[in-house]
Amino acid sequence: MRRSIGTTAVVAALALAATACGSDDGDSGGDDGAGGELTGTVTFWDTSNETEAEVFQAVAEDFETQNPGVTVEYVNIGFDDAQNRFKNAAGANEAPDVMRTEVAWVADFASLGYLYPLDDTAAVEDQDDFLDEAWASTQYEGQTYAVPQVTDTLALFYNRSLLEEAGVEVPESLDDVEASLPAFEEQGVTPLYVRGDDAYWFLPFLYGEGGDLVDDEAQRVTIDDEAGTAAFARMNELIESGAGITDTSDGWENMMSGFAAGEIAMMINGPWAIADATAALGEDLGVAPVPAGGQAQGAPLGGWNYGVYAGTPDAEASFEFVRYMSSAAVQQRITEELSLLPTRESVYAEQSVVDNEMVQFFKPAVDVAHERPWIPQAQSLFEPLQISIEAMLTGSASPEEAAADTGDAYRDLLEDWQ
Repeated sequence: MRRSIGTTAVVAALALAATACGSDDGDSGGDDGAGGELTGTVTFWDTSNETEAEVFQAVAEDFETQNPGVTVEYVNIGFDDAQNRFKNAAGANEAPDVMRTEVAWVADFASLGYLYPLDDTAAVEDQDDFLDEAWASTQYEGQTYAVPQVTDTLALFYNRSLLEEAGVEVPESLDDVEASLPAFEEQGVTPLYVRGDDAYWFLPFLYGEGGDLVDDEAQRVTIDDEAGTAAFARMNELIESGAGITDTSDGWENMMSGFAAGEIAMMINGPWAIADATAALGEDLGVAPVPAGGQAQGAPLGGWNYGVYAGTPDAEASFEFVRYMSSAAVQQRITEELSLLPTRESVYAEQSVVDNEMVQFFKPAVDVAHERPWIPQAQSLFEPLQISIEAMLTGSASPEEAAADTGDAYRDLLEDWQ
């Protein structure tokens, strides 16, 4: 009897993958069975949050229903440490057949030989329909190693009622945020929550000062130049002024609970938080571009892709699963149910997407979002950056020292870079 799809606990993820995936016998697997029926087993590691996981699992179930010869083993492993989990599993030849990978992980996995090249496979359908920004993150050394699922960037989420009660306009700059402090203090509200426990949320400060982590074309570290140092200083000033509040741990929980409780008027977040924020605030939720720093408004280009494990024993079934999960119809469904941004241009013409207020804000923001360096070490750049941010926020390093320490760590990580 064909097994039904089921969510597996994180602690059992590797054991499940070992039984369902990973083989060194060279069997391509997944070929059409008798009568052309697609057959095989696809273990899918989904890194989505609790709200999104229910929808992604349901979509995976539909693929299994439409392909009765294929068994899909759905595993929600969450985002935390998922990159290392996959690398460890792939190194042991026990990785899942399909992985939902953060855009910055693709080059890393591909450089290690852990991802299947997808050019000219069934996984890539209507390639020209994908947004250029999303497609760029699937490439490594001239080959395609993933297929875009959703794209995103960061924006300012605000509580309309709290701003109205305080008589504050939606801020266009960090200077505006600081200027709003007296008005919000009268209401017993903190203007802005600043994530101090996740270095990804530092990027709007960095781009806002005209800086970047590295210049990958010139192979030069830039985090400790004048703009990078200014970004550290700007973040620190916002906290010290009282206009921002932060934590160096449990930032997501504290941010979301404070925003929902009306203790925080604004937060910087992405499309993945729309469902939860809307549930908490309803029509009081507003979204605007991230406040500008001294040079510009800047937010990072993010998103998620589907990658196929290079050692999958059921390649054809895995390719078809990725094709289905990244199809225009599925992307439209995900947008309708979660307000996540599609990676296919055609989906933005669908009326349900046209009518989605949050998507229509975020799409222009994505079009001008700042691309991150698509290098194998891209995700590794965040750990030393986070260490420096925490040192600064806890008072053990100045902004200048935090920038310099990060630059030194980057040069150790990126051999021969200036």
